[in-house]
Amino acid sequence: MKKGEAVAVFKTLPGQKIARLELGGVLNTPQEKIFVASGSEIRGFTKRGKQFLSFETNLTESIKAMYVSGSDLFLSASYIYNHYCDCKDQHYYLSGDRINDVICLPVERLSRLTPVLACQDRVLRVLQGSDVLYEVEVPGPPTALALHGGNGGDSGEDLLFGTSDGKLGIIQVTTAKPIHKWEIRNERKRGGVLCVDSFDIVGDGVKDLLVGRDDGVVEVYSLHHANEPVLKFDQALSESITSIQGGCVGKDGYDEIVVSTYSGWVTGLTTEPVHRESGPGEELKISQEMQNKISSLRSELEQLQYRVLQERERYQQASQSSRAVFAVPSFSINDKFTLNKDDASYSLILEVQTAIDNVLIQSDVPIDLLDVDKNSAVVSFSSCDSESNDNFLLATYRCQANTTRLELKIRSIEGQYGTLQAYVTPRIQPKTCQVRQYLIKPLSLHQRTHCIDHDRPVNTLTLTGQFSFAEVHSWVVFCLPEVPEKPPAGESVTFYFQNTFLDTQLESHCRKGEGVFKSDNISTISILKDVLSKEATKRKINLNISYEINEVSVKHTLKLIHPKLEYQLLLAKKVQLIDALKELQIHEGNTNFLIPEYRCILEEADHLQEEYKKQPAHLERLYGMITDLFIDKFKFKGTNVKTKVPLLLEILDSYDQNALIAFFDAA
Repeated sequence: MKKGEAVAVFKTLPGQKIARLELGGVLNTPQEKIFVASGSEIRGFTKRGKQFLSFETNLTESIKAMYVSGSDLFLSASYIYNHYCDCKDQHYYLSGDRINDVICLPVERLSRLTPVLACQDRVLRVLQGSDVLYEVEVPGPPTALALHGGNGGDSGEDLLFGTSDGKLGIIQVTTAKPIHKWEIRNERKRGGVLCVDSFDIVGDGVKDLLVGRDDGVVEVYSLHHANEPVLKFDQALSESITSIQGGCVGKDGYDEIVVSTYSGWVTGLTTEPVHRESGPGEELKISQEMQNKISSLRSELEQLQYRVLQERERYQQASQSSRAVFAVPSFSINDKFTLNKDDASYSLILEVQTAIDNVLIQSDVPIDLLDVDKNSAVVSFSSCDSESNDNFLLATYRCQANTTRLELKIRSIEGQYGTLQAYVTPRIQPKTCQVRQYLIKPLSLHQRTHCIDHDRPVNTLTLTGQFSFAEVHSWVVFCLPEVPEKPPAGESVTFYFQNTFLDTQLESHCRKGEGVFKSDNISTISILKDVLSKEATKRKINLNISYEINEVSVKHTLKLIHPKLEYQLLLAKKVQLIDALKELQIHEGNTNFLIPEYRCILEEADHLQEEYKKQPAHLERLYGMITDLFIDKFKFKGTNVKTKVPLLLEILDSYDQNALIAFFDAA
């Protein structure tokens, strides 16, 4: 950087997309060598741009993550991890789920090689050679790893992780077991963590934590107070943050946070005071340097606008020619479809490198679109004919100018499965559109977990037949989210799941010729039975299905639903009272005559209405789950109780837990 301007030192020739860039060099010396991963090749450059390394790894998949430590190179493709030393193959590991990041504890401090893999199944896998030393469960799918303080902290074993659902934490990776030091929950419902760095930006002698998120938020956490992180600063940019680093860049004496964003912007956030204080009677003057920068930016902008105009005119003339050949402009979409544990909804994030014009959402399965505060797009719904063409939702989001990122929230109904489609049209000429598809799975609200309560009453569904391990695994993939596409190594596999809406659980154990599913919710077992029977019939596979139903589990599930139902009924009742209470307040002039409960409702009126608005069909959803539970309980006994549903709904309208349990027992 010279006089605030970025000056190119060197530039490589265009080639394959660079998936990862890391700095390296001889241990205990400045890390000034640049390593880049493209496809399955690693290239190394000096800081002046001279290429000193070209290493073809011969991996069958493209490299997704890389870490360099001295002469050791740690690479991972989607499921494969490789360790090379001086470009010679050392160790190899095939992961059971997708690898998102790879790192190694500092060899110069610990004198041992300890690589750590961040895997999609909410696990950090600590390796020793080609074997797993142990696994560490983290609160979300880990997406970014970094050494705490850049060197592993006081012990050299402290590892910082960020998850796709926005949580952060530090784990001490010892040789014997992991020690969880602290964790920051995503209370503010911000985006997933894409990158982290450690740098003393506050200037108190302790390295701060710099975080870049996929919703464009940059955060600075101070670790000064007894090692408990405190949020010091945050800044929202309009695009996802792909990389973050702290350092002195633009001006001596002033530290900066430098970030890169999805569409290619490099932005600096400086500690230099931008506004100088003016004394009494003085006018605030902009420095000459800042004035020069503003005028140069203005002239650059004018030149760009002129060039765009010229190109547009040239395109118009070419398109009117009789020999015109139209090329459809290509554009890439960065998309993410993830289940949020906190509110049992799916987030669909669509990001394009140019401004989005509109997005059409179409679904062949009933879903609810929820409000997103950060979303400034105008939404309009079209009427659907679900009878003839399986259209349950048609919605168009018209984006404001310069919107490159759109976030939607969706809530699905378990048992109803199909496809959600997003048609993305950017503001480019000629008009072009890309379609992205997202599967809504039969048990869409279930999330992978690694431990469940084995003391709960369970219902069991057992499938046996002439099917392979790969076939039964593919059925589990079809029914449940967060399951790896390929069956893991070995002859059998057990997965645990938790329902994010009801907190019920599911255990799935599969091997060749057998699939066993256990859940404390009869409806979960009923959905699996119906879907798997349908899939087996479609593929002409003969299945033997048996089940064991535990009557106690019904009462157990109703007790899990009870606090949610009671809360929603109370919320609906409070919201209904607000208008009447406001009228009384206006009539009387104050609220002194009201009982404390009613005064409290008036004080929290805005918050209550906002919460009620955010939960469309929440009560209906709970009623639907209780109705399904009632029907499924008797379906397994061979009894059809659909005629008794109106009576059940009457009981729910004047809800009492004991009366509801008595109705289930008596029917």
